[in-house]
Amino acid sequence: MKHRSISMLILVLVIVLSACASGAPTKGEVTVFVAGPLSGFQANTGQTITGGVRLMAEQLNRSGGLLGYKVKVVALDDEADSDVAVSVAEEIKAALDRGDKVLGVIGHPNSGQTAAAMAIYKDLPIIVITPTASEVGLTHQGYRNFFRVNASNDVQANVGAEYLVNNLGASKVAVLYNDDPYGIDLGKLVANELTRLGAQVPVSLQVQVEQNRFPDEVAKVKSAGVDAVYYAGYEVECPYLRADLRDAGLGGLTFMASDGCFLAATIDNSDGAAEGMYVTGFAPSPKTAVDQTWVQAYQAVEYRNPDTYSINGYSAMAVLTEGVKKAGSLSAAKVADAIRKLDITTPLGAVQFLDNGDLRSPQIYIFQVKDGEFVPVVQ
Repeated sequence: MKHRSISMLILVLVIVLSACASGAPTKGEVTVFVAGPLSGFQANTGQTITGGVRLMAEQLNRSGGLLGYKVKVVALDDEADSDVAVSVAEEIKAALDRGDKVLGVIGHPNSGQTAAAMAIYKDLPIIVITPTASEVGLTHQGYRNFFRVNASNDVQANVGAEYLVNNLGASKVAVLYNDDPYGIDLGKLVANELTRLGAQVPVSLQVQVEQNRFPDEVAKVKSAGVDAVYYAGYEVECPYLRADLRDAGLGGLTFMASDGCFLAATIDNSDGAAEGMYVTGFAPSPKTAVDQTWVQAYQAVEYRNPDTYSINGYSAMAVLTEGVKKAGSLSAAKVADAIRKLDITTPLGAVQFLDNGDLRSPQIYIFQVKDGEFVPVVQ
């Protein structure tokens, strides 16, 4: 971790020093779209990812741009809705049709919106890099212009289940998951992994996205006599499920939530019930992954502190940037080929890709909430 922090400090210093010597970009603008929820219940996710992309673009532009082009970041709101995501993709297609120079899309954060938008993106001359979408099938569609900088759900399910059983001693687990493609995919995978490891899964329940009260589900969990609960969903459901379990006298159960809950709202909205719970994540905490120089640079661009997935946005943009540099071209086909050959270090760690766009060595991080903070226990 110390090595990563030193590497990031060197990266930022090199960019700053280059800025002093390089002058402004001279070839015009190239657009990078960031597609994700910027309003509504998941606004913080999209906003913090966008912040990471903007920081990388700012650093590039201060050092002469990307192949001489100024990088223009345009954020589009998919509202965490798949129909809106298709409209966003159509808007990006329209930009290409009118002759705008578009390099790519950082997004979408959610699997459902990513799958919907890829029906359009797959035929466009752009690169698409999701910072967090994890549904396994996304990289099994034959896309040649799609990559992700995070682990997929099968990896998350394996790591989470093994930690529950082997480290926390869980033997009888209730699995709850929300009703979107991400939750359904991950819930099934976690249940399968727990069974493989010899644990019982007497309760497997689907809940609604944005559900905020769980009396029926809590009653079923209580009657099943489980010793642990796994939740595959988002920060807009998780804190309320945790609070309802506590209020029903089940606060002592081991509780693990998925990456969708690895946001400050899980703690802030739980009425204190988040304390002690475990969360898996696709990224290390910004507090350990980057140094104060990076944080200050982010604050100067965004006028706010970085949150969990700011470094995912930054790292996704770093991949796109290094792919362009390696290709020596803005051609999507050439950049995609170059990305498949990359071997770089980002705040997420070492990044190399398989031919299908998955990471060669995907990482899952495990945190426990202690004193109102996500504290790494496996990193």
